Amino acid sequence: MEALAVVEGVVKVFGQSRAIDSIATRIPAGRVTGLVGADGAGKTTLMRLLAGLLVPEKGRIGVCGHDTVRSPEGVRAAIGYMPQRFGLYEDLTVAENLDLYADLRGLAVMARAETFARLLAFSGLEGFERRLAGRLSGGMKQKLGLACALIATPRLLLLDEPSVGVDPLSRRELWRMVHGLAEKGVGVLWSTAYLDEAERCHGVLLLDEGRLLYDGPPRALTGRMRGRSFAVRGVRDKRAVQAAARARADVADALVQGASVRLVMAEGAMPPGAAALTSEPGATVEPAPPRFEDAFVALMERRSGPAPALPAWRQGGSAGREPVVVAKDLTRIFGDFTAVDRIGFDVARGEIFGLLGPNGAGKSTTFRMLCGLLPPSAGTARVAGIDLAAAAPEARQRLGYMSQKFSLYPDLSVRQNLDFFAGAYGLRRGRRREAIARMVEVFGLSAFVGMDAGALPLGFKQRLALACAIMHGPDILFLDEPTSGVDPLVRREFWGHINAMAADGVSVLITTHFLDEAEYCDRVGIVYRGRLIAMGSPDAVKAMGRSPGSPDPSLEDAFVALVERSDQETAP
Repeated sequence: MEALAVVEGVVKVFGQSRAIDSIATRIPAGRVTGLVGADGAGKTTLMRLLAGLLVPEKGRIGVCGHDTVRSPEGVRAAIGYMPQRFGLYEDLTVAENLDLYADLRGLAVMARAETFARLLAFSGLEGFERRLAGRLSGGMKQKLGLACALIATPRLLLLDEPSVGVDPLSRRELWRMVHGLAEKGVGVLWSTAYLDEAERCHGVLLLDEGRLLYDGPPRALTGRMRGRSFAVRGVRDKRAVQAAARARADVADALVQGASVRLVMAEGAMPPGAAALTSEPGATVEPAPPRFEDAFVALMERRSGPAPALPAWRQGGSAGREPVVVAKDLTRIFGDFTAVDRIGFDVARGEIFGLLGPNGAGKSTTFRMLCGLLPPSAGTARVAGIDLAAAAPEARQRLGYMSQKFSLYPDLSVRQNLDFFAGAYGLRRGRRREAIARMVEVFGLSAFVGMDAGALPLGFKQRLALACAIMHGPDILFLDEPTSGVDPLVRREFWGHINAMAADGVSVLITTHFLDEAEYCDRVGIVYRGRLIAMGSPDAVKAMGRSPGSPDPSLEDAFVALVERSDQETAP
């Protein structure tokens, strides 16, 4: 199989840190190669080295017959590169961005109409040529970025986390497009923080702290976990079982998965009996098929120990069935566009409720109305017994809100951000000092307290944002895509905190595009085109999406099926 890229003993150093440490690998033509690893593993650095944007201290990289140091122009002519951050011009239209990239790649004017038509059809952007790039949904932005990277058909396509913030429908479309390119002989390197995506690749490169831990097909790495994955079934208090499992030295990982708790045992360890984890009658521990994520966590076991627990500082917590969040016929209209259409649900004390949906479905708008940040056009919203229409400022003191985009002050230090939000939530003197010290300890921020928030690594930005949202001990916590783009280890840490807060009586509402993560919720609701089209436990929603062709769907399969069913029901 032809190797489009050859990496031989490459080292890249920044200051005292080896971002890439003696890596050697090959990237073949006609295959999708996944590049996975925790935050700071070196994925983006390797991409930039392959693109000729960085020069290695040691070793050699050849791309499509060109040395990246001696012939960077030849490399750039042979590749397509889509960076991690949206790199297009948001104040230009779709057509203007395509035209600009055609200029940069030297595409003849006579060939543009045909090329643009092909790319617009390929990416599903037909009809959006005059829309500003900044007004596209997250999925459409990524499709436009991919179209621009394909202006001159590359031999090697480098995609740095193209699916971050992209909903499941758009992710599937991106994968369809990329596998179509691979079938035509294009080599693809796809960097991702989502390990279910790694299973869709032909091969995987797994990095950790600049070192290559694994290079091969994902199924071979998953196969190493045979006999180590189990499911605890027949339990009601899943979080108590998860906590009991995580406290055991012989359990490498424990996650809530729908109605069960998934265990990954340490190498050589036998699974515990159900009685060692719970006193609930009828509980069983059964073998479960291994996943790529199990193998990843096992490899990273030395770094993925139990997350530090949030101490229970709220008084009179505990869960209960009385609703503390109530949305009734909630509606929001912008001009002639109905963003949210008569949505209704309630959330109990100590419940984790997931709001799922494609980009632009109305999830964030619903959150903003429930937080008192946006008045509804119709309907009512009550939190902690308070009508937001009558007393929004009072209600907001009972809430914590972590927005979809990093919304802290990038030019203030970590400590200054914590101090500002403590003051905004009315914490004074000793309570303020105690809350700040607690957040610094629990979220591991002590080494960063003097650093500007904007300079933090992504995982620590998210930790700081969550710390600022909860430092006042809210009754209700709104998390809008809190784990978007973070690696599985940070994601586990976040869910450890979320579960601890729910156990302490905090009601948590969360949006996510990572549907394996939605399985951690008690209930989920699917919003599509402003309407709530399904609601129930994760297992109940999966049952709603069951069909003869998909008798045992994943939550993502069910999500797609329910959205498609909704389209069919509303079609003229």
